[in-house]
Amino acid sequence: MRVLLTGFEDFGGVTENPSWLAVQAAARRMKEAECVRLPVVYGEAGRRLLEEIREKRPDFVLACGAAIGRENVTPELMAINYRYARAADNAGNLMLGKPVLEGGETALMTSLPLPVLVEKLREEGLPCSLSVSAGSYVCNDLYYTLLASRNEWGYRGLFVHVPSAEKVDPETAAEILVRLVREAE
Repeated sequence: MRVLLTGFEDFGGVTENPSWLAVQAAARRMKEAECVRLPVVYGEAGRRLLEEIREKRPDFVLACGAAIGRENVTPELMAINYRYARAADNAGNLMLGKPVLEGGETALMTSLPLPVLVEKLREEGLPCSLSVSAGSYVCNDLYYTLLASRNEWGYRGLFVHVPSAEKVDPETAAEILVRLVREAE
């Protein structure tokens, strides 16, 4: 199975984005995986992701972003067709209520059985918990693009938020990412 892993560049004062650290560590554990670093820019992250999908033709795409305030690694159940955040992206764009995709569905869900997968990881003592929505910042923007394009390109996809390295070290986060990919096979 060909796997594409993505993490984000640094943003908003966050240096060494934990999503990027985690996907690099996960890629070292999976010979079939490639990782790509995406910009924290509305629309641009999704455009770059779709370019990578067209080029690499992965079977599975695992996109990751930072959620500094969270305690656990959190796979996201759905993405909403809405951009809203009081913080600007890295290009200075401020989105206060615009759709990700004009005319798109209100929300899209992963096809993976996330509640079951997350519970299995939790029972094994891994710091993982389910999140219902990827929010409305660039992470959600990317996830919505990922899910909206999956039928066209024939891959399965998931978005996962990774907390700071102080809360979950990158190697443990990588273990969870690898397990999510393996469980989805």
